[in-house]
Amino acid sequence: MGSKKRPFLTSSAIAKSNEPMGVAAEKGVSKENVDKEILVEDMETVEKMTVPQLRVKLRSLGIPSRGTKQELVTSLKTFLDSKLNDAGNGSVAQEDQVSSEKSLGVVDNTSKRKARKVSSNQRDVAASEVSSTRKTKKRVKEDNTKDTSADIIVKQAEITLGLSAESNDIKGKKTVRAKRKVSSLTASAHIGVSEGVDISVNQDEPWTIFAHKKPKDGWIVYNPKTMRPAPLSKDTKHVKLLSWNVNGLRALLKLKNLLIQQLADREDFDVLCLQETKLQDKDVEAIKESLSGYENSFWTCSVAKLGYSGTAIISRIKPLSVRYGLGIPDHDTEGRLVTVEFDNFYLLCGYVPNSGDGLRRLTYRITEWDPSLGNYMKELEKSKPVVLTGDLNCAHEEIDIYNPAGNKRSAGFTEEERQSFETNFLNKGFVDTFRKQHPGVVGYTYWGYRHGGRKTNKGWRLDYFLVSERIADNVHDSYILPDVDGSDHSPIGLILKL
Repeated sequence: MGSKKRPFLTSSAIAKSNEPMGVAAEKGVSKENVDKEILVEDMETVEKMTVPQLRVKLRSLGIPSRGTKQELVTSLKTFLDSKLNDAGNGSVAQEDQVSSEKSLGVVDNTSKRKARKVSSNQRDVAASEVSSTRKTKKRVKEDNTKDTSADIIVKQAEITLGLSAESNDIKGKKTVRAKRKVSSLTASAHIGVSEGVDISVNQDEPWTIFAHKKPKDGWIVYNPKTMRPAPLSKDTKHVKLLSWNVNGLRALLKLKNLLIQQLADREDFDVLCLQETKLQDKDVEAIKESLSGYENSFWTCSVAKLGYSGTAIISRIKPLSVRYGLGIPDHDTEGRLVTVEFDNFYLLCGYVPNSGDGLRRLTYRITEWDPSLGNYMKELEKSKPVVLTGDLNCAHEEIDIYNPAGNKRSAGFTEEERQSFETNFLNKGFVDTFRKQHPGVVGYTYWGYRHGGRKTNKGWRLDYFLVSERIADNVHDSYILPDVDGSDHSPIGLILKL
């Protein structure tokens, strides 16, 4: 952390400030102009200050010193602007104003110079600047990370402006000097907002936090409020599909006061696909009655292990036909697949087996289940396009998981599973609709309960809508509903023009 005695002036500014007035006069420079030059140079170096240095300086000037780096800079910039105005008889060149607005600077308080008093009106202006920028901001604490949320926002602001800065961490060690230039789109994405919105993340909308351990330039965070297209007109024929891993339907219905009915009222979907219902056959009839307006529902339950797995399709549209499982006994005892046939396409609701602790089911998953499902889809596709949705238990690319390096041998992100996903689905002509619509967007659908990942948006994208390539251009919207809780997964949606 920087010492209070450490000078913050640039070397040229220090030299000018220490020149006797006689020397300055010989050079044709007045003391007033010298002071003005010092302030301008200091304005140009403020951006290189660390948060601790900014706070020390602000406290020494009697200015509030809480907030993010951008807030601290705004406060200090206001003070320096007023001093520049004083030095320039109330006016500063426009170019200097633009320069100061693009940089974050500070005036030094050396041990050899007496601290100047800040008038009460200057303090009020600086304080009001901080207050106005903090009205809608909330601090978010990040678990299991070396950076506080404030540090993350500071880093993101530095990335946004493409700064090159050398700073000290809290232990006094110098950080590596680095310069990163990114596009304004990337910059806004790293702070989880769209252009023109406050740069702080909203604690009430944690999915807008840009959370990724290995981000690439151009990646942005998914925000359904800003990234969904306008609704289709009533004249455009379409179907609205939703899919949700509910992680136990009985518990959800009991604890969340019929949250699925609320979801139906809000989203007005045509078809809802559920995974991991954890029901037994004896439970199905009673639960069928819990959702009004959807008379057609088709359920399959695990018989190999009771209260495990299970899938369902609930629809207001009556299908032409229904199938359960893959038609392969070895795969059909855990209730993992329901297929319904509509006029224009087949819809499959699937819950792909998790490779499990110790990857004990990895071989089964990649050599038996995935190939069988992919072949089944290709067979159906001979007569109609296919839509597969559900928890496919695979984060396909590094963009689909918060911590890719730390999960190389975790179920759902092994190289074998990712390659199997590509080989058996994508390479067979099925399109990942969310990734097609949002090629550089970080959007998660699963957050583990264990570490409170939903609060900090440290998640995985495990839930998909895959469609036959020939209808991929008919997709109007492939989206995530991260604000719907009740499970460790969020619902996903697809609007398909018919």
